[in-house]
Parts: sequence; structure tokens; C-alpha cells
Amino acid sequence: MLSANEPVTFWQRLYVYFYQAFIYKDRWQQYLNGVKTTLFVTAIALLIGVILGLIVAIVRTAHDQQRLGHKNWLLGLLNSIFQVYVTVIRGTPMMVQLMIMGFVIFATSKDFALVGALTLGINSGAYTAEIIRGGLMSVDAGQTEAGRSLGLNYMDTMRFIIVPQAVKAILPSLGNEFIVLLKDTSLISVIGGKELIYAARGVISRTYEPMFPFLGAAFIYLVLVMVFTWLLGIFERRLRASDRR
Repeated sequence: MLSANEPVTFWQRLYVYFYQAFIYKDRWQQYLNGVKTTLFVTAIALLIGVILGLIVAIVRTAHDQQRLGHKNWLLGLLNSIFQVYVTVIRGTPMMVQLMIMGFVIFATSKDFALVGALTLGINSGAYTAEIIRGGLMSVDAGQTEAGRSLGLNYMDTMRFIIVPQAVKAILPSLGNEFIVLLKDTSLISVIGGKELIYAARGVISRTYEPMFPFLGAAFIYLVLVMVFTWLLGIFERRLRASDRR
């Protein structure tokens, strides 16, 4: 035990800060609850982003690949709508989008995590759409003609021929987008989402010491990103292995 007059060393002070940030009153559970919300928001946003991005990419690719003199007015209308969507989402900050969704469109909602997941999913969908569209357009046009010659319609050609080839080309870019999405979940705290940064700020409000809570949150994000990157690496290696068979 330290006496009242004994000076506190630097390492002892660090231990006290660490103890207050993670151990005292089981505060580590707050971070754990924040991680659960972070992963939930990431999963929902990822699902929304992939589905929305795939739909937008297929429609825009189908519009761009129309033959001269065979323009479809419905594809033209949808392409214009999706082009505006991509331009607006990519041209405005994520935080502004969150504030509009949280404080204007869903101002009466109390499920801040779900509002954040929806906003992140819509945002990710715009970037995912452009990544997928680039991959689809990179596949040789002869592949589409080959599918048509086999009697496949456009959607079946996309499903069985074009998309599987495009996935291998766009997987690294998609992986980067998903990692950015995971880290962007930290922004939902601005609308009241109780994720990891929210948990760290809650601890800071009790200890008045920000170093360890923020370092702890940063370390947890780093671990999550490393796990995500590792899983993507496994998936990429399996795709390459399937190509060699």
C-alpha cells in the first residue's frame, strides 16, 4: 500500500487509469456491448449495401450494354434514378447523411442502431454499386453473347456467367469497402447509437480520462479489421484454388 505522502509513479498512474477504464465496476462489459452493436450494425449495413449495390450495378450495366436502336425506356428511367442516388450519396459526407436520417427522417425513432445500419447500408450501396458495375463491365462482352447463344436470358447470363467472373476481380475492392463500413459504424454515436465509441465516451464521462478508453476502442477496431481481413484472405485463396481445378 502507498502511504499518503509517497509520490505516485508514472506506471502506477497508468495502472490506475487502466483499472478505471476497463476493470472497475466491470466496465469492460460496456465495451463488449458496444462491440455487439458494432457487429450488428455492420452485418445489417453489409447486407443492405450488397443487395442495393448489386441491383443498381446490374440495372446500370444492362442500360449501358443496350444495343443501338433497342433502348428500353424503363431501364433508362431506372438508370437515371440510380445515377442520381450514386451521385448524391458519394457527394455528401456520411455524418451529414446520418444526421438527416437520425434527426429528420427518423426523428421519432428510438432504435438508433437500426437507423444507423440503414444509413450505412444506403451509403455503402452506392460505393458497392460502382465497384460491382466496374467488375461487370470488365468481363468480355463475348461472355454475354455466349450465354445468349445457349438460350439464357439476361438475368441467367448474369447469374451463371458474368457475376461469378466479376466477383474474382472485384473481391479486393469489395473487401476494402466492407472494412471501411466496419470502421464507419463509429459514426452512429452522433445520433445516439450505442456502439463501441459510445461505450468509450460513457466510460470517459465517469473517469474524466480519455486515453485508455479511446486506445481500447482503437485496439478493438484493429482486431476486428484484422479478423475481417483474415477471413477475406481465406475466401480469396479458396477462389484461386477453385480456378486451378
